[in-house]
Amino acid sequence: MKKISWRWITIAVAVIVVALTFTGWLLDKEPDTFSVKARVEQDLQQQQLTYVTGYATTTSLINVLETMLNKRGGYLSNDVLPPMIFMDNMPAWEYGVLEMSRDLALVMRNDFSRSQSQSTQNPLLTKAQPALNIDNTSWIAPTAEDEYQSAIEALQEYRLALADPNDYSAQFYSRADNLRSWLAEVEKRLGSLSQRLSASVARVQVNTDLAGDSQAKQSTKSPALSVQQTSWWQIDNVFYESRGAAWALLHFLKGVEIDFADVLEDKNALVSLRQIIRELEATQATVWSPMVLNGSGFGMLANHSLVMANYLSRANAAVIDLRSLLSQG
Repeated sequence: MKKISWRWITIAVAVIVVALTFTGWLLDKEPDTFSVKARVEQDLQQQQLTYVTGYATTTSLINVLETMLNKRGGYLSNDVLPPMIFMDNMPAWEYGVLEMSRDLALVMRNDFSRSQSQSTQNPLLTKAQPALNIDNTSWIAPTAEDEYQSAIEALQEYRLALADPNDYSAQFYSRADNLRSWLAEVEKRLGSLSQRLSASVARVQVNTDLAGDSQAKQSTKSPALSVQQTSWWQIDNVFYESRGAAWALLHFLKGVEIDFADVLEDKNALVSLRQIIRELEATQATVWSPMVLNGSGFGMLANHSLVMANYLSRANAAVIDLRSLLSQG
């Protein structure tokens, strides 16, 4: 029996490592943005349907979820084999997309599809929304992909029902109060992401939890000052989660721009929504650095997290302004 040469073992290991690294590099590619309007027109033509209110928003959610599942490499968050198990940027991006999708699906179920608080929920949306809440890393019995695909299929059925003039159970109400409900969720999501991104640089935070109400109380007393800083190991994850959330949100807003056009024009708020989209599109610019840099605020190196936080904060400020416009008579 021939003695195994350590030289060949070393070469084989090196080849495997290079192959896995190259595969990971190929899969670590975010999908491009797409035209929601073009997707709506294409789908209407294929189905031989006429546009109805709600079709664009539902189409944007369906296409965002389909893109998340079918992009290069497929869905990666629950993969347990190398090199996918060692990748964290794309799974973080997927989680950001998923969180924004969950928020929209919940508001569609509770607000967009219901005429008032006492009206019944649409059965297709009651199926789709919970399916998105499965653990994003679940890989067996059931897998996350299967649950997300079932949500997509339920949303597709809901979309067809919307376009069916004989199906009165499927509705989508483009009202200012409904849009404000969803924007309130968007505002919270963007605010949280902005704070986590800004914490890439250690900073002292003043406790404002009870500000504005002298009678307000909280269960556990918090210190007046606290130092907040995102872990060095989590900085790139937060960055790509924010990229994914912004990517999904800008498509949802393009769908809303179509479905809520009359409401937005009546409130003279269409330009405000388009400004939010513009800010979010800026978050999708190419990252030329091979890694997410975490320089100090005014240091020699860039801080990609602070740049992303700037765009999301500007978008969030515009969301607040838009909600204010929609609340005016």
